[in-house]
Amino acid sequence: RSHWKKTAFGVCVLSWGGHWLYGRHCDDLLRRAACQEAQTFGNQLIPSSMPLKKATVFLNPAACKGKAKNLFEKNAAPILHLSGLDVTVVKTDYEGQAKKLLELMENTDLIIIAGGDGTVQEVITGLLRRADEAVFSKIPIGFIPLGKTCSLSHTLYPESTNQVQHITNATLAILKGETVPLDVLQIKGEKEQPVFAVTGLRWGSYRDAGVKVSKYWYLGPLKTKAAHFFSTFKEWPQKHQAALMYLGPTERPPEEPEEKPSRPPLYVRLYRRLRLYWSSRPKEIPQEVTLDDWEELKLSTIELSIATRNKQLDLTRTEDFMDICIEADPVSKGQFVNRGSQKMRDPHMCPEGSQCIQASRCILQLPEGTEGSFGIDNEEYEAMPVEVKLLPRKLRFFCDPRIREQVLHAAVQ
Repeated sequence: RSHWKKTAFGVCVLSWGGHWLYGRHCDDLLRRAACQEAQTFGNQLIPSSMPLKKATVFLNPAACKGKAKNLFEKNAAPILHLSGLDVTVVKTDYEGQAKKLLELMENTDLIIIAGGDGTVQEVITGLLRRADEAVFSKIPIGFIPLGKTCSLSHTLYPESTNQVQHITNATLAILKGETVPLDVLQIKGEKEQPVFAVTGLRWGSYRDAGVKVSKYWYLGPLKTKAAHFFSTFKEWPQKHQAALMYLGPTERPPEEPEEKPSRPPLYVRLYRRLRLYWSSRPKEIPQEVTLDDWEELKLSTIELSIATRNKQLDLTRTEDFMDICIEADPVSKGQFVNRGSQKMRDPHMCPEGSQCIQASRCILQLPEGTEGSFGIDNEEYEAMPVEVKLLPRKLRFFCDPRIREQVLHAAVQ
């Protein structure tokens, strides 16, 4: 009673300390359970003639404000080593290094990306820039979400509020071997080498304001609204003008089987070759795309986004396309601030009243002297005229078996 202030302060400190210790204990239990599950994979017997599977991990230590290395070594590395994989960890020292390292990478059975959206974008860009990308693009890819923004993790793994559980679940999903095909966007400027993305491209005022949110960290939960509010002090209304040419969706070909069928007997192969030789059926010549096939559109928008359909996985879709969202530019300042907060949670959302286009390929022409930047998988690139081409089901990513079951169940329904 005589020292109630000290008593209240002590109770608060002890309560916080107890909660922190309990959280640490729960994280240790999650790590232990994940390691025990991984050890079952490592204890499996393999023939002496079969080499160990080689996994190459591209780790970005700078992700998550420099915490990625510690997160990987505490939560993911023990699981990978206990699983019996031959693990090689490649740490990147600067931005863009992963693209160069992928050009020199030798054969591997698995590629594992440990980082955020930027690391994913660098790795797949380096992978698909290779001369032998047709072979290397068939290597399955695992993603361990360690970055500040990990858009792809929402597609591959169930939602989890516990970071340790999210990382261990992602690492175990790689060992379980379930994969899903994901579309890729090839984005090519007039002179630059192509850049590849699994999420999409953004250009506009919401993206520009979202980049500046971290500058208002001292405002706490109001920093997002503050960044969008202060951006309205510039010229208003904000408009982005461009010309867009696009092609419609393409028919989805049947998916190739993962396992090659057994080789038929010799007499069957001879019969097929003779029938092919004597066949008088003319070969079908693929039709080339002409200028008449392109649709042209002049646009004035507050933001333009081009996104893949990876967020809405659908294995029964009969057409391949990307979503182009052209948002109307007459927006009030209040709507801009409110919608900006929604865009931070779902960057590629298409608000009501926007023009939505489904396309397999498009060309974005910008007026001369256009300033600003593109956001390609949350990485900043200089705004310039670009051609965006959809590469359907180009890469296979490991996913949680529960996600694959949900996709297959939805496909059956």
